[in-house]
Amino acid sequence: MRVTHSLLALSVISAALFAGQAGAHGMWTEQRRGNIEVVYGHGAEDNAFKAQKVAGAWAYDLAGKQIPVTVERLDDHARLKPLKPAAVVSVALDNGMWTRNKDKKWINEGRSKVPGGTDSIHTFKYSLAIYEHDAKLPNLDKLKMVIVPQADPLEVGPGKPLAVQVLIDGKPAAGIKLFGDYRSEPDTVSAETDAEGRANVIIRNEGLNIIAAETTLPVKGDADIEARGLFTSLTFVGKEHHD
Repeated sequence: MRVTHSLLALSVISAALFAGQAGAHGMWTEQRRGNIEVVYGHGAEDNAFKAQKVAGAWAYDLAGKQIPVTVERLDDHARLKPLKPAAVVSVALDNGMWTRNKDKKWINEGRSKVPGGTDSIHTFKYSLAIYEHDAKLPNLDKLKMVIVPQADPLEVGPGKPLAVQVLIDGKPAAGIKLFGDYRSEPDTVSAETDAEGRANVIIRNEGLNIIAAETTLPVKGDADIEARGLFTSLTFVGKEHHD
């Protein structure tokens, strides 16, 4: 089953409606000073965020077996700590409900709590990071939107295409725009998924690559929100660095 064209058309309309609110930020992970840090921002921006918004984190070894991981919640961001070195790490961030009030400002509450509230959305951020060659991908159903590489991204190399598939709620998502270098060019579209949710994205960097996608989907029958905003990223190092 696929995300239908009519649903995607509605998501395009909704995306325009909600442009500029807090959901415009993305989320990914980076290895910094020996730690796996959760980064919240847009392109080169690296913004502070409430660490309690990290809703879940999962780590896996080369064979796809789950490794215990804890979330260290710092004052302005979160850090992930797998029990042992991980080949694959995924994380989910629940950015909460946002409503535009009568003064056109976005408030981090559902519509029922905002007098005169109009546009309303619940935004979620997901990330999949691959750290080791030949890592077996686990079941990724905890990521409601995910970019799944169809080959080992660490083996493809800069300047070459990486085949990916975008899934939303576990189903192929057509017409999703992919940003191939989210850190350097966060608004530059590199590819768009076909009817099976598939696309080829050129790997840009020898170092950290962040491929991203986002969409907005309508929600019916909810007093607090009228849309669900989803962002997802796939991160990996394009070429190993040796001192």
